[in-house]
Amino acid sequence: MRDRVDAATAAAHRRILLVAALFSSAGVFTAFVTLERPGLGIGHFFYLSIVLVALAYGSVVGALAGLLAAGLYAAGILLNPDLMPGETLTAGAAIRLVTYTGMGVLVGWFARRNSDLVERLRILAERDFLTGLPNTRAFELAIARRLATEAPFALLLGDMDGLKTVNDERGHAEGNEALQRLGALLGSTLRSDDELARVGGDEFAVLTSLESGEQAAQLAGRLEAVTRAAGAGITFGWSLFPQDGIEALSLFRADDERLYARKFVRTREEPTRLRLASPLHRSG
Repeated sequence: MRDRVDAATAAAHRRILLVAALFSSAGVFTAFVTLERPGLGIGHFFYLSIVLVALAYGSVVGALAGLLAAGLYAAGILLNPDLMPGETLTAGAAIRLVTYTGMGVLVGWFARRNSDLVERLRILAERDFLTGLPNTRAFELAIARRLATEAPFALLLGDMDGLKTVNDERGHAEGNEALQRLGALLGSTLRSDDELARVGGDEFAVLTSLESGEQAAQLAGRLEAVTRAAGAGITFGWSLFPQDGIEALSLFRADDERLYARKFVRTREEPTRLRLASPLHRSG
């Protein structure tokens, strides 16, 4: 969703720049035909149109804008009675062609490179360095977008089981690998329109378009079963918008209550399962 919004915004900005370039070139051409005199230099304002197009569409289209500006300059010479038609085929005209197109190429190249760098910085700012998943900042923005639509959704918040034990017994490198495996496993299990993020040291969160607590509980159970079967357990709590709250803080609180309640129950059940599974208990 975020990518679609960004793409639509970028397209709108390009259209604005293109419209400005068209009006600018039309105005410059009109002024050149009616007002230009030898040595006045109105044709230099074509650079503005070239720059606007290059900023919007890059170096190739910027070069084409330079060619078009050179053509308009030549047409203006022919239409302006105060200018000599012979000036259309001179060394100055060739230099003008080179500078116009060169300006389009250079500005377009720098604009595209800057855009790529900004996109890379945005990704780095919104991605967890370890798992590559969206981080807390990006996830908060995702929740805000969902809240703004006022459509029902579920928020799942999960804690990885036993990360502290892995870090203490096997080292943090092994713990980091376990987090990476868990993140990849969760991502492969969820639907394509679900949103997954790492929001803490051992915490993962999911946004999904579910409308009932039963559906959310089933999803939490399925994720827990799949991850435990793969040797990377996690326990989830869940909350629903708008039933459990109409703001992010309320939803996180409801999530935490269910999460820790389920962890408490699981902690109490674990010794019982171990006793039932022990040979001594079976022999008795």
